[in-house]
Amino acid sequence: MTFLQITSLLIVLAGVFGAINYLFLRLPSSIGIMIVALVASFGLLGLDALVPSLGIADESRRIVTSIHFSDALLEGMLGLLLFAGALHVKMSDLRAEWLPVLLMATIGVGLSTLVIGAGFSWLTGMPLLIALVFGAVVSPTDPVAVLGVLRQADLPQSLETKIAGESLFNDGVGYVVFLVLVGLAFPSGDDHGGGIAEAAMLFLREAGGGALLGITLGWLVFRVMRLIDDYALEVLLTLGLAFGGYELAVYLHISAPIMAVCAGLLIGDVGAKQGMSEETRGYVDAFWKLIDEILNAVLFLMIGFEVFAVVFEADYLVAGALSIGIALLGRLSAVAIPILLLRRFRTFDPGVIRIMTWGGLKGGISVALALSLPVSEWSPLILTATYMIVVFSIIVQGLTVAPLARNLMSQPDLL
Repeated sequence: MTFLQITSLLIVLAGVFGAINYLFLRLPSSIGIMIVALVASFGLLGLDALVPSLGIADESRRIVTSIHFSDALLEGMLGLLLFAGALHVKMSDLRAEWLPVLLMATIGVGLSTLVIGAGFSWLTGMPLLIALVFGAVVSPTDPVAVLGVLRQADLPQSLETKIAGESLFNDGVGYVVFLVLVGLAFPSGDDHGGGIAEAAMLFLREAGGGALLGITLGWLVFRVMRLIDDYALEVLLTLGLAFGGYELAVYLHISAPIMAVCAGLLIGDVGAKQGMSEETRGYVDAFWKLIDEILNAVLFLMIGFEVFAVVFEADYLVAGALSIGIALLGRLSAVAIPILLLRRFRTFDPGVIRIMTWGGLKGGISVALALSLPVSEWSPLILTATYMIVVFSIIVQGLTVAPLARNLMSQPDLL
């Protein structure tokens, strides 16, 4: 299938499944679309098992693999999604919560990677270094899923900022940690191998370079927008910043996700206040909300169909089910330790540790990273476990975190 045919098919299916969800399931849009896609996928697998001569599963698997989910997300959709998410996080709110966000997005990601990696290595017998790669795959929370849940949870502004800010930045940091560990675990499959010192330099270059590029490009676009009062052109400039900046970061081998977040934060706050008229702000906000919703729908549709890439073997399924608990334990360490370290210096909202642990949803980036791994004997197990964690996270955690948050917020003595 051509790129245009695949894109058309995804958009049509996202619209059809979205309508089914709206009319019958009444679930949050992205979660509903993913559930319908999962049901459709298992339906096709069941039909293929009943009538093998149809070859439905093989044809569906061929179409799904031709989409190249990893490339489509990491080198295309992710930049727009992160930019759109960052655009609606205010710098003033983020400044007030910068220390918890920083610790959870850096130390927290590292702790989560270690806990999950060690636990998965013990569970499966996988070499520790490769298991740490798995830890890096499932440690980042997905800003798309998290921000979608936040809209319904009615959380205090400080807690909402912590969750949104951390989810935006730990995505980029987690991707850099993943690159470093893949370089160490699979040195022949990547140019990033070379020991701890070179890995540390890679991390600094990727993360620091991405932030610097995002701030620089965002500032340049902001300065141009101050000279213009044309909402259509200014919307186009923000789109060019998201697309062009992301691809430039990829070309320069620095963190494109961090670039997108930093650029989006600058344009959404300083750019909106000082570089846009009220009319332009309205159009920019509406445009990026629409882009976010459309890409969100397509992304969760693709996650639902990636079930065709999963290996359905009993050992893999058992390991995947048990790894859900390990992933939650890793998430708990990523949240609890930074908050407990800061607790004596500042106050936190009731239930913050429980809400942020259960609300740390995994999503498309984890599936994309798992699919991008070099081929090895452990790749199918990592992909299956990752997929099961993501599906559990989006469906179970995603549908229950809002009522959990409302319940915990009424108990002020609980962290």
